[in-house]
Amino acid sequence: MILGIGLDLCEVGRIRRLLEKDRGRFIRRVYRESEIAYCDARREPEIHYAARFAAKEAFLKALGRGWRLGWTQVEVVRTASGKPDLLLTGKAAEVAKSRGVRRVHLTLTHTPDTAAAVIVLEGNPISEEEGA
Repeated sequence: MILGIGLDLCEVGRIRRLLEKDRGRFIRRVYRESEIAYCDARREPEIHYAARFAAKEAFLKALGRGWRLGWTQVEVVRTASGKPDLLLTGKAAEVAKSRGVRRVHLTLTHTPDTAAAVIVLEGNPISEEEGA
């Protein structure tokens, strides 16, 4: 059963400006080390940072939670085949589990100007009584 769907668009220029203004603070707040390494190894890192930012926002929208979970608890990783996937830790993993999420589907896309992510949460809903 689909428990949530999230979509987010991110302007690459916005991320580029954040990286230029205060790169260290911005990436420490939002990205995990593996994400930073992946993005920085690319020819145009800001595009890849934007796609990961969109994925994090799309996940939070699909889950129905705000930023209280923390950006770095939602990490974009790549499977052995190269497909993007999400790794949830901390409160993000706890909340997803408490809501019955068993699988997260992620797709990313980008142009030079815009990055987008779609998240589909799959699982079995847990009633308020069961989750307590």
